[in-house]
Amino acid sequence: MIRRLFWVSFGAGLGATTALVTTRWTRKQVQKASPQAIAREARGGIADLSRLVAGSLDEARAAADAREVELRSRYGLDEARG
Repeated sequence: MIRRLFWVSFGAGLGATTALVTTRWTRKQVQKASPQAIAREARGGIADLSRLVAGSLDEARAAADAREVELRSRYGLDEARG
């Protein structure tokens, strides 16, 4: 009888704990999938992409300027203007 009571109470406790943990997990997932959360993540992603593109363009401009200086000095184009 005591054994049966132990297992019944153990099962009820385990069921209650599982229900509580599942409910909390589900609420977190719903909050993550809310329109506000998705919009916030999208804004962050767009901002990161914007910074990467700007940095890439800056590097491309610097490389182009360096190459132009190199070619002008190699072919004497700066001297022809002056």
